Amino acid sequence: MTTLMEMAHAGIVTKEIKSVAAKEGVNADAIRNLVAQGLLVIPKNINSKSEPMGIGKLMRTKINANVGTSRDYVDIEAEVIKAKTAEKYGADTIMDLSTGGDLDLIRKRIIDAVSVPVGSVPIYQAAGRGIDNMTTDDMFNAVRKHADDGIDFVTIHAGVTLASFERLKKSERILDVVSRGGAFTIAWMKHNDRENPFYSEYDYLLEIAREYDLTISLGDGMRPGCINDASDRAKFEEFIILGELVKKSRAAGVQTIVEGPGHVPIDEIGLSVTAMKHLTGNAPIYLLGPLVTDIAPGYDHITAAIGGTVAGMHGADFLCMTTPAEHLALPNVEDIKEGTIVTRIAAHAADLVKEGVRERARASDREMALARRDLDWSRQFGLAIDSEKAKEIHARSRNADTCSMCGELCSIKMMRELMKKKG
Repeated sequence: MTTLMEMAHAGIVTKEIKSVAAKEGVNADAIRNLVAQGLLVIPKNINSKSEPMGIGKLMRTKINANVGTSRDYVDIEAEVIKAKTAEKYGADTIMDLSTGGDLDLIRKRIIDAVSVPVGSVPIYQAAGRGIDNMTTDDMFNAVRKHADDGIDFVTIHAGVTLASFERLKKSERILDVVSRGGAFTIAWMKHNDRENPFYSEYDYLLEIAREYDLTISLGDGMRPGCINDASDRAKFEEFIILGELVKKSRAAGVQTIVEGPGHVPIDEIGLSVTAMKHLTGNAPIYLLGPLVTDIAPGYDHITAAIGGTVAGMHGADFLCMTTPAEHLALPNVEDIKEGTIVTRIAAHAADLVKEGVRERARASDREMALARRDLDWSRQFGLAIDSEKAKEIHARSRNADTCSMCGELCSIKMMRELMKKKG
């Protein structure tokens, strides 16, 4: 089949491109050109019913919400509710990271529950019978199965290779590998004394992706899992490998995202993002966080939001939501809601300074400023990222015209009267 990327390269402005152009307020032909170059992706499996959504250059920073069961806790209805909650509060995509229960059923239920693109990590299912029993056929068949079901993008840890594993063994990391998919891949390579099939047979993976117009998200199996391990050679070696794979993907007409760290001190985030962009030919960058400190369990949605804003300022395109439950437990619905909202704030804060996006982003902040000047509470609530919480807190005020912090001493109200008298 002819993929979306190939059609864009041929000069065709598809309905997906037109849809993204209308949502983003960007010229459709400009989007077509960026898709053709691989600088922007629109994850849209041919079997999917999701709404087209753009990730990359000239697009507002997008956010993803992770949901899914664990082997210790399987409640399909709860995961469906989490997915719907994330979409309600502004998630642009959902990823199903389920590892327990009927994975096929869970995946289909989540896909059916939301209208945004849905991603997955096929190796989680391939490893269901244990790493020792997982075959290369299991790995590629899982990708095909997920694509058949309508998954729009898949995380593939193709940058975890025998060479990068050797580099890792020479490192001074505290937490060697915190990526579950990365750990699965290393365990398989060590057990079989063979190269990672997703790397050695990457051309076959591209054939499957082409068949479904499936977007590949190149996973960061070597991402640092703590501040001590940030910006080391293992991470940068993986970036180099992923850059080579991006070139192969583009040559095959397959849309590709590159995933990144992780835990990174705030002064090294710019280095990480710009290096990733340089080494991968400015592919759209998808980051978990990055978390800027390790000592805030229960608040890691905030540590990730701080890092996400800085990363977005330096060019990150796609932020993976972190919840208050990160490092602690499977998130509940409230965790998903809070993590989604906080990540939306981080993404918007980045967009306020992002080239090609800042003018559109700042328009809403200007509208909020005007609403505050006019003490127009209804308009303020309508513009708020979390209007429910804003309304709830304002309801505690004793004065309907102002907030209870200032009351009759409200500077905005006072100045409005003074400026009116002056005029």
